[in-house]
Amino acid sequence: MKAIIFDMDGLMIDTETLYYETDREIAKSFGKEVSNETLWKMMGRKPTESYRIFCEDLSINMPIEELLKIRESSMEKKFQDRIEPMPGLLNILDDFSGKIKMAIATGSPNKFMEMALNKLDLNKYFDVKQPSDQIINGKPDPEIYLKAINKLSLFPEDCIVIEDSSNGSRAGKNAGCYTIAVPTEYTFKQDFSFVDYVAGDLNDAKDHIKKMLSIM
Repeated sequence: MKAIIFDMDGLMIDTETLYYETDREIAKSFGKEVSNETLWKMMGRKPTESYRIFCEDLSINMPIEELLKIRESSMEKKFQDRIEPMPGLLNILDDFSGKIKMAIATGSPNKFMEMALNKLDLNKYFDVKQPSDQIINGKPDPEIYLKAINKLSLFPEDCIVIEDSSNGSRAGKNAGCYTIAVPTEYTFKQDFSFVDYVAGDLNDAKDHIKKMLSIM
């Protein structure tokens, strides 16, 4: 294995709480209530694909682009004030820094990705950054991972993907990568039966990868 590719939202930083809060606020503004099942389906996808599901499930007849502008404005304020690294993130990044290539493949647009990385001083760890606004097909399509792998000048079998959602994990597996899932309180009920390893947290994922590398 020559690289680790990280998802960002819900895996590296605790943004799912903020997205859930914002999506519920937007639903409420239309007199609607969004279910956990709908929010789960939205996770890991490109914003446009995510909000297509949102509008279909809640029967909201409004241009997706307008809704995303409302969401982006709300999320921008929350990103500036309330994002925190997930437990074990700095441990796994520090442990592998300089020893193996590291990349990000996130369903977030470049604006939010850079905002988060700059706020938490994480840019220094990553050789490649792949946001969602540079791809056509969102997760679970493998496009985002294949692009990140291409930027790393590697093959899928050289790469480990770490994800927190089923959609993201399927993208990693569909790309041909060894895939580790780290389910959260928002994703633990999703299907991870197809992944290579389910970790309790990022520290568990780190230890599992270190064992893998030691026997290769």
